[in-house]
Amino acid sequence: MENTREIVLDTLIALERGEAFSHQLLRDVLDKYDYLDSKEKAFIKRVTEGTIERRMELDYYLDHYSTVPVKKMKPLIRSLMRMSVYQLLYMDGTPDSAVCNEACKLAAKRKFQNLKGFVNAVLRKIARDKAQLPLPDSQKENLAYLCVRYSMPEWITEMWRKEYGETGAEKILKALLEIHPVSLRLTITGKKSREQVVSQLGEAGIDLKANPYVPEVYWATNADDLGKIQPFRDGKVIVQDASSVLAVLTAGIQPGDFVIDVCAAPGGKTILAAEFASPDGKVLAGDVSENKVEKIRENIRRTGQNNIETIVWDAREPKPELFGKADVVILDVPCSGLGVVGKKRDIKYRVTPDGVKELEDLQKEIIRNAWQYVKLGGILLYSTCTIRWEENQGMLEWMLSEFSLEPVPILQDMDAKLREGILAERKIRNRKLSENAEASCAQILPGIMDMDGFFFAKLRRKRE
Repeated sequence: MENTREIVLDTLIALERGEAFSHQLLRDVLDKYDYLDSKEKAFIKRVTEGTIERRMELDYYLDHYSTVPVKKMKPLIRSLMRMSVYQLLYMDGTPDSAVCNEACKLAAKRKFQNLKGFVNAVLRKIARDKAQLPLPDSQKENLAYLCVRYSMPEWITEMWRKEYGETGAEKILKALLEIHPVSLRLTITGKKSREQVVSQLGEAGIDLKANPYVPEVYWATNADDLGKIQPFRDGKVIVQDASSVLAVLTAGIQPGDFVIDVCAAPGGKTILAAEFASPDGKVLAGDVSENKVEKIRENIRRTGQNNIETIVWDAREPKPELFGKADVVILDVPCSGLGVVGKKRDIKYRVTPDGVKELEDLQKEIIRNAWQYVKLGGILLYSTCTIRWEENQGMLEWMLSEFSLEPVPILQDMDAKLREGILAERKIRNRKLSENAEASCAQILPGIMDMDGFFFAKLRRKRE
């Protein structure tokens, strides 16, 4: 697998240079090497994602066994060592000797012949000790232990420890490292039609498992070549997490409604909103760039929805002609993305404390415009894909204090299992909202519910 390892190495180097987010770059790489067989592509995906995901843990072991700190290694050697240690620790099907030998060959091939001995020595030490590698003491150094064990930056780990306690934080961290199948939503109705699509996906080699909270959503494994599968190409299924579906369901969109989806890309919520608003309703979907809006249009073309209008729209710029027009405004604002770290693995390394403060200012700037698009008595559905009070519950408190909005209770319309999961988060969270505000929102936590980390709140524009 020397060729595939070299592809992984080049991908990791490109990521370290900050050329793109990992999920975007890996998608492009797999498209470029589409001629490889499925096992080779699976290897590239597994090693690349795993190396990114566990980078802090891998660096901890390398710093322990190497005479050269990871930060001082040559970029190519650093990436090579990380991907090799990941294979040693997490890919049992690959012999340790093969990992070490292939790493040395690759170092030599890439003009680092003089470092073959170093690479070999460090990797063989780690292979020898991998059953008892050092970690910070979980009792005496709990923060350091969590950071290394789950490869999460200290400021994020500490934030969740304060919010949910050590046990709650570890549940979240552990869940974010688990395997995350693709989440698919069936866009068609009718029991027989859905059964037929499920059968077609199975025949294409995709393994499906029904989501326990949202019946039309399935987890799909072996779905890396989804774009080649006919039900997907026909728009009968769309990639969308159950948490996103749940948020739109909570908005209560009715046939004939006019819906504005303000930050709409890639369009999953837009499509679902259009389904609910049909046949006489309409959805206006916008996002900040032509590239983002094209992603929405791509989903529209596949699913055949004909009641959606798309526009390139910077949500920071108000549109007075839309003030008071929408029955429902869906406002999924740009956020820190800490709820989807399990799928977008390098987010946790890119987000910074200063950066999230800037995001809060951006969110408020967008909200100041967006709430005005709601008609009197209409609904504002606010959502994010993060787990952070200031962007979620804190932003809800700010909206209720600043604007003519009131909280709308949401739990009474949910089934018992879903309600139990949402209430479980509130029981372990250390900070509390007012009773009315708490009743209007849900913070989905990985580790407690089998969904992406997500937050949504349902608000009504006051009639007076």
